[in-house]
Amino acid sequence: MVDADRNGPIQPPARATAPSALTSGDHALQLIQQQLRRLVKLRPEVLADHDPEPLHQLRVSLRRLRTALGQFAPALELPEGVDRRRIAAVARRTGQCRDLDVLRQRLDERLGPLLPADERRHLQRTLDRLKQERTHAFATLVATLQGGRYRRLLERLHRWQQRPRFTPLGELPLEPWLVDWQAPFSAGLFLDPGWRATDPSDDSLHGLRKRIKGARYALEHLQPWCAPELLRWLEELRQAQGHLGDLHDLQVLQLAIGRSRWLRGLRQLPALRAELDAEQRLHWQRWRELALRLHADRNRQTLHRQLLALGPDRPLPSAAEPTGRPAAAIASGG
Repeated sequence: MVDADRNGPIQPPARATAPSALTSGDHALQLIQQQLRRLVKLRPEVLADHDPEPLHQLRVSLRRLRTALGQFAPALELPEGVDRRRIAAVARRTGQCRDLDVLRQRLDERLGPLLPADERRHLQRTLDRLKQERTHAFATLVATLQGGRYRRLLERLHRWQQRPRFTPLGELPLEPWLVDWQAPFSAGLFLDPGWRATDPSDDSLHGLRKRIKGARYALEHLQPWCAPELLRWLEELRQAQGHLGDLHDLQVLQLAIGRSRWLRGLRQLPALRAELDAEQRLHWQRWRELALRLHADRNRQTLHRQLLALGPDRPLPSAAEPTGRPAAAIASGG
């Protein structure tokens, strides 16, 4: 299911803090601390379950924490029991609940009002069943967030951040290594077969969405050193991720209608099927237009030059000098 994650990197340090002295380990520490603060703040809001948005943001923070740990792993000496795999396991537990929220929202708020009265009545019975499934999924999520494994994971990270340990690479200045810290995530991005998919149901599109998300997160971790052109490219990647996420959601919903016993009745709802097809055509058209622009030779070559320009020659802006999308705005979303 799509998670339009816009949750952004830390606020850049002020110029007065001698950015050239910032080490890779220190920068990674700040990224990790930001997500830990968010996880602690969001946990009671998720457990209260008054609004689906905190769950979405918790899932985003877990993903960003996982990316930061993986991206800067060569700079960090983390305690035993703290790794990307364990964080991914927790993130998966949030997935079913979040996916049901997205599915219900799409059916109830976006598609429901467009349907004739008889189809809306039938749809309501389906929404009631979805609500029951969501109740069971939320119980599993509560058990995870209150369980010992998750609590120990956060406790170990909290203790580590109080006395962080870095590798020799982590003790080196960050700026000369900026290109290297993002290269594993951007390298080969445009070689992914999803760019050349000709069918909105092609499975390669889902893989491409994950690749795009990883590249976005890694570059947003270096946002203060990005040129305006690179920031605009990141915004287009966010839009591409959104269109691909919507296509994936629609595919999941259509498959569920075709296979699920309790959704079987929706197969006979022509207005609903027509709306689903129209949404798919819309997002496919928007994705193809954006993909062609991003994938064009000139744009790719400009991007490669901008990525190589990351480094000491790119001055770090002060806190008063915005670098594109405000960090507060990015932090609100995916």
